[in-house]
Formats: sequence, structure tokens, C-alpha cells
Amino acid sequence: MKETMAIVDATIYPVSSVPIENGILLMSGGKILQVGENVTIPQGATVIDAKGKMILPGFVDAHTHVGIWSEWYGQAESDGNEGSNPVTASVRAIDAVWPDHFAFKDARSGGVTCVQVTPGSGNVIGGETVVVKTFGTVVDDMVVRNPAGMKGALGENPKGSYGSQGKAPKTRMGIASILRNALFKAKDYLRKLEAGLEDPSKMPDTDLDMLSLVKVLKKEIPLRVHAHRADDIVTAVRIAEEFDIDYSIEHCTDGIEVADFLGKRKAKVNIGPTIWHRAKIETLNISPQTPGALSRAGCHVSIISDHPFHPIQHLVTAAAVAWANGMSEGDALKAITLNPAITLGVDDRVGSLEPGKDADFSIWTGHPFKIRSKIEAVFIEGEKVFG
Repeated sequence: MKETMAIVDATIYPVSSVPIENGILLMSGGKILQVGENVTIPQGATVIDAKGKMILPGFVDAHTHVGIWSEWYGQAESDGNEGSNPVTASVRAIDAVWPDHFAFKDARSGGVTCVQVTPGSGNVIGGETVVVKTFGTVVDDMVVRNPAGMKGALGENPKGSYGSQGKAPKTRMGIASILRNALFKAKDYLRKLEAGLEDPSKMPDTDLDMLSLVKVLKKEIPLRVHAHRADDIVTAVRIAEEFDIDYSIEHCTDGIEVADFLGKRKAKVNIGPTIWHRAKIETLNISPQTPGALSRAGCHVSIISDHPFHPIQHLVTAAAVAWANGMSEGDALKAITLNPAITLGVDDRVGSLEPGKDADFSIWTGHPFKIRSKIEAVFIEGEKVFG
């Protein structure tokens, strides 16, 4: 039974509203009841004095490979790419998430309480993503939204995965062609499904890849497209607009070059990792100024770790560096809380401290963008999971 608890005398950053000095956070049953200065604390509630401390929403990482991608175990935990076909729309990240992976503990230690786990970018269409909390033993019990998106990829990764085998796609043209072809097939399949509802004799045979892509066409889930280079970013938008589907741009390394183009569309961009080396030709223009520039251009910006490529426990560091390079404090905090929650379609539960939302939050000794600040405790649905 999750107890009624009040954390008092803290500076609270709800993110969805202005900071509250000497605030009170009241929670019960894993949900937030009230947040404010004048909150009546029920008799019998546990009271925690947090004078001089700061309370922030649990951080939300919109693009990770937590629990499915190798850090050092090698092949035993390399479950991110089903490299058997450039189109594997029906594979599901939830089927590979390993809740005992130490990356989940790392996430909690950095105040990250909710993540999207995505397939890798070796395939043009890589499969369904899942949003989970970072604490639990059975992945099904950790799920916040499933599926939460369809992973797509442009550029060097799918070229390298298949071109090196002498198979398509070998070029960016080939990648775009495969993506379009899959979406057109899904449109045909959707028409057959609709006809089958009128006349069962016309119902098509089950095709799991097509059923997954139909969710994209019906805007039940967005296409989440891995794209670093500016031309790949524009191609992702072009194809999404051709098929009138929702989308997000994942990584968006060269986004600053097409900031106006993306800003006019108020595009959802999941930027990162921004603290990384130039690991490949597509990341030559990696810059901590990109999140701020795209935010000012009008984009909906989330900062991501892409764990394990940037350790998830340091997600807040990437936001702090973005703030130091021109992003406003408020936008930088939103980029790891409310913005990714909105992008993932889970802002009714996480991303800000508001009544009715999950009691996911962290307690800090000081502002999280200051190098000496430390996390004292992390809570998920009212349960202390770190500290």
C-alpha cells in the first residue's frame, strides 16, 4: 500500500508552472494530490522536511536503448536490431527489454524515471517502441504506453547494414524507396481491412508488419525517424507529409542547418546525444547549441541520451550544457521532462508535478544544472527507488 506522504518546505519546480518557494508536495496511492504553498496535510500522513532542497519531476528520456542494447555483455544483450530484413515493422521492443539490466539502475540514479525504449537504426523500419518506468521486475508492469511509435532510420546505418552485404538499400535513394514502398503496401492493406469489415470474405490474411504500419497510417503512433544529416532530416519530413503521418526526428544532429524548415512545422525533435564524440561522418556537426537554436526556431525540443551512447544517468548534464549554450533554463528543463512526455503521448501521467499525475520526482540538494548539486532521493509512483 503506497502511503500518504507530504514533502514540505522545498523549492518545487512543477515545470508546467512557475517554481514554488517553500512548497508542499502531497501524494497518496502513487499519485500527486496537491502541489503548492498552502496545502492541508492529512492527519497521519508521513511528513518529510526538505528545507533548502529542490524537487523536480522525474526526468523523461524520449530515446534510449535501455535494457536491449549491449554495453559490455556483447551478443547476449545485443537485441536492438533484427538485422534479417530492412523492414521489420512487427518486432516489438517490449519483447527484448530486460528489466534487470543495470542501465535501469543507472537511469534511476540520475533522476530518470521514464524512458522510451526503441529498436536500433540498422533497419529502414525497425519496429515498435515502448515507454516504460525505470523500476520494476516485469516489463509489462512497467509499461506506460505500448506501442509508442514506429522506429524508422535514414542515412548511413541502414546503408551500412545492408549495402555491406550487397543487398538493398545501398543508397539514400534506396532507403527512401523501401520506406515509401512499405507505407504504400500498408495503405493497400488498410483498404483491404476496411473492405473486410464490410464483407468478411474480403478480409486479407494476417500480416503483422502491415498491421503495425497501419497504426502509423491511422496516426495511432508516430513514425520516429533516425536522421542525423540535414538532407536526411528533410527526407524524413518529406515522406511523412506525403503520407500525412505523425513523426518525430530522432537525433537531429544537423537540425540547426534546417532550423527554419523544422520550426515552421513545429516539428517534434529528439536531439542527442549532444555530449558525444564525432563517431561517424553524420555527427561531424554535433553541437550543444542545437537544442537552443531549434527551440527558438519553434520546434518542440526534447534532449535525449540515446543510451548507451551517452550514459543515461547524465541526461541532466546534457540539458545543463544546452542551457550554458543558449537554451533558456525553462526550455532546458522542459526538454527532459514535459516536452518528451508530450512527444511520447504520456503527459497525462508524467513530465510535470500536477495533481492526478504519477508521483515521479527527485529531490536535489540544489539546482540540477549546478555541478555540485546531488540527488538525495528518487521516487516512482510514490515509492522511493533511489537514495
